[in-house]
Formats: sequence, C-alpha cells, structure tokens
Amino acid sequence: MTDWTVRLLNFKRGELPLALLAALFYFCVLCGYFFLRPVREAMGVSRGMDDLRWLFVGTSIGSLVIVMMFGGVVSRLDRRRFIPVGYLFVIVCLGLFASLLVANAFAGGGLIGSDLETPLSRGVGYTFYIWLSVINLFVNALFWAFMVDVFNVDQGKRMFAFIGIGGTLGAIVAGWAADRLSGMTESQFLPVGLMLIGAAFFGAAILVMLTLDRLAVASEHSRLTAGRNTSNQPEQQIGGNFWDGATAVAQSPYLLGIGAFIVFMAISNTLIYFTQANVILENTDTFSQRVGSFALFDMAAQIATLITQMFITTHLIRRLGVGWTLSILPLVTLAGFAVLAMWPLYGVMMMFAALHRATRYAVSRPARETLFSVVPTAEKYKAKPLIDVFLYRGGDVAGAAIDGAFRAVGLGLVGVAAATVPLAGVWLALCLGLGRAQKRRELEQPPQPAASPAAAAGGARPIGGVVGTERA
Repeated sequence: MTDWTVRLLNFKRGELPLALLAALFYFCVLCGYFFLRPVREAMGVSRGMDDLRWLFVGTSIGSLVIVMMFGGVVSRLDRRRFIPVGYLFVIVCLGLFASLLVANAFAGGGLIGSDLETPLSRGVGYTFYIWLSVINLFVNALFWAFMVDVFNVDQGKRMFAFIGIGGTLGAIVAGWAADRLSGMTESQFLPVGLMLIGAAFFGAAILVMLTLDRLAVASEHSRLTAGRNTSNQPEQQIGGNFWDGATAVAQSPYLLGIGAFIVFMAISNTLIYFTQANVILENTDTFSQRVGSFALFDMAAQIATLITQMFITTHLIRRLGVGWTLSILPLVTLAGFAVLAMWPLYGVMMMFAALHRATRYAVSRPARETLFSVVPTAEKYKAKPLIDVFLYRGGDVAGAAIDGAFRAVGLGLVGVAAATVPLAGVWLALCLGLGRAQKRRELEQPPQPAASPAAAAGGARPIGGVVGTERA
C-alpha cells in the first residue's frame, strides 16, 4: 500500500487486504438483503396499514424466539461454524418461500393484495415479512460481531466506516436492480426471482467470510493473531446457554444503555417508516409498482448514505469520540421532527427520511458497533443479538403504537412529530453517557499482547482471542 493510500484511508500498512475482504463480505450481505427488502415492504402494506401494525407485533415475538434459539446455537458451535450455518439457514428459508409462491402460482393463485390472493399467498406474505424483519437484524448482528472479533478498538474507529461503504454499495446495487426488474414485469414470479437472487448473495457471503477468517488468523494486523495459542488444540466453543444473553443485558448497566439507545432509534425509524409506507400505498396500484417504489427509495437513501460515508464518517469517530458521534442521530431526529411539526409536508418527510437513514447507517452504525469492542466475546455473540434484534423490534412495536394512537385521535403527522421531540432529547443524553462508559472500559482493558513467532507461524486459537468469558 502506498503512503498516499495509507493517509487517504487512515489505515496502517498491511490492513488493506483485511478491510477489502470485510467490505466485500458486507457488500454480499446487504446486497442479498436489499433484493429482499422491497418484496417484504410490498407484502407488508398490500392489505393496509392496520395489518402492518399487527405484523410489527408478530415480528417482536418472533425476534425473541429466534434470539433465544440463536443463543443456544452459539453455546454449541465455534465461530467459524455458526456464522456460515446462520447464513445457510437464510438460504434454505428463501428456497422454501420461493417454492411455496411457485406452487401457489401454478395452482392459479395470485400474490398477496391482488384480486387472486389465496390463503397460501397471504400466509407466505405475512410470514416472509416477519421472518425477514427478524433475519435482517440477525445477519447484521452476526456480521458486526465478527468484525469486532477481527479488529481491535483502534482499528474499528478507523476501518468500520470503510467496511460500511462496502455494504452501502451492495444496497445501492440491489436497490437499482430490484427497481429495474420490477419495472420490466408485472409477473407474480417477480418476488420468487428476487428471493433467489438474494439467496445467491448470501451464499457468496459465506465464501468471503471463510476467506477473511483464514487471512485474519494468519495476519499480524488482526486481533485474532494475538489471541491464538501455539498448541494444536481445536477452536473452543463459547459455551454457556441460551439465557446468557438476556442475563448479561439485565445485569450490565452498559448493555442496558446500549439497549435503550436501540429502542430510541427504532421508535424514530418506525414513525418515519409508517409515513413513508402510507405515501407509497396511496400512490401505487400493483405489487410490482410497490416493489419498485420501495426499491427506488432504498437506493436513493443508500446513495445519501454512501456520500456521508465517503466524505464525513471516515474520520468522525476518531475526532469526535464515540459519544458525540452517536449523538448526531438524535440531533438529526430532533431537528427533523421539529421541522415536521411546523411544516408537515410529505416532501419534507421524504427528505428527512433519507437523511435519517443515511445518518443511521453511515454515522451511527459504526459508532454503535464500537461500543461492543470493549465487552467479552460471550456477551458480544449472545447479548448483542438480543439487543440488536429483540429490543430493536420492541422499539418498532412501541413506534407503531405511538403512530397508531396519534392517528386514531386525528393528530396525524403533527402529533407524532411533536411527541418525538422530547424523546430525542433523552436519547441525546444517553448517547453522551454511553460514550463516556465506552471510554472507561477501553482504558481498563489490558494491552493486547504481541503475537509470538510461534503464533505467527500457525496453530489454532480460542474464539475471539479469549477462553470462556475472558475479556477480548
């Protein structure tokens, strides 16, 4: 790597191969997901907003079940096995959904929301909505848990934004392709095709992850190298049981604070989401049109995210610190909803939604993942999915309830916007507190030992550089 590239990317020599593979890994994950996302959204709104609110409740319940099952799997498998197994599970489920839709079509049935809708297509549509809403956060939690296992705190501050750009490019490509495909056909096989394309990208993600793992274990620029032992012992399991994640969150004020941050973020996102869904539902007639509208909006929001990542995020965490970087999202939320309270125009809402999503993905996400770089590996792989999946979806339900309550009494967008302003203020204070707590934990960590010559030559290592619940 040349000196100018080192300065431009804020990397150290030798880190680029790891960063590129990590970015490609995230590209595949988000590309696969964003082929599926517009299908989910179209299925969710096809029978109206009231059904959509109930789907949020079902998603929250499903999230708890999946997280508990995931905790049990983590207790029994080592890292190199359970991440590919998780993505393989996604691929198998997508194949099942696609097969059911094909069988429904050959039997003469139509898609959910169409004149030829059948109980099977409605059941597949609602199940797919809940499943993908849970799996989305699950696959992201797996990815970022792996990232903080590979990279240390300093590397995370410098490299997570670059890695995030890879994911954003994947989302843009998928959004553009899904929009183009939906505009070319009104066929009821459109969601089947998008599901199979998404499955192919998750398969590619498995291959990239295994390649990255091998390179990281052999590289002196990965925290995995320092954590390896020099014996021929097999990789150790994380151990414990599926309740460990819930117990860790309940007993740790730090993890509870991260969970509260997630809930506030989910509430604000849900309020924006329902307004956007209303707009699309009122301005489209067919399933393909709804898929195209959601895909186009996703692409526009991801382009805004990419611009933010390229020109703002890369040095932001290092210069402002984790706490103030986290605070940018509630500040954007506070300002955006304050403007909406005064000018409740859909055009203003759409611009705010794009800015909010760009801030959430490009600025808040890397800083939020840095919070987990100072917790033990067992918490990283068990408590993190509980926070990222169940608490996030619990915040979704709360946001849906707030939106429904205000619209039921006729307050609409103005009432929703006004109610969100004080919540954003509490959220801002929480961000600053989390930043201070993360800094204290970072200072309390023992220095990373240098890799010995024997370790550099090879040998197995414990998961995440630790044994049991020892701090990474």
